[in-house]
Amino acid sequence: MNFTFERMTEEHRTEVIDIFNHYIKESFAAYPEQCVPYEFYDLFLKMTGNHPSCVVRTEDGKVTGFGMLRPYNPLPTFSHTAEISYFISPEFCGSGIGSAVLERLIKEGREKGIKTFLASISALNEGSIRFHRKHGFAECGRFKQVCRKKEQDFDVVWMQLMI
Repeated sequence: MNFTFERMTEEHRTEVIDIFNHYIKESFAAYPEQCVPYEFYDLFLKMTGNHPSCVVRTEDGKVTGFGMLRPYNPLPTFSHTAEISYFISPEFCGSGIGSAVLERLIKEGREKGIKTFLASISALNEGSIRFHRKHGFAECGRFKQVCRKKEQDFDVVWMQLMI
């Protein structure tokens, strides 16, 4: 499958939020309880700041996923550490797009001096935990029962990749 990357910009608002809202409604991968409005995209843009971000388009122009790095902590002493997030349209999961997004964000992050990548993952999202392990991440922490969604308490697993 051929696809291209673009930096996340205002033009991607609708497609990105539609993908994110799918994971809010259908899974525990995105933490909000209710779908977010399109204005929520402003928070994504603000969180990423000067960090790498991207959307993925198929050759027919469809946005099939997005990803971003954001500061783990705003203090300059943490500038080499970033949190990573990405979501792929469900019909494209397993197609290699997630691996390509991860690879791109790590490459661009390294170019900006990032050496430690952190992922916050719902313990109920076993597929994401397996995906991250497959790509070199290791569990570095677990917050027990800190999230509640769909009337279910669950752990948040932190995974880390050090370059």
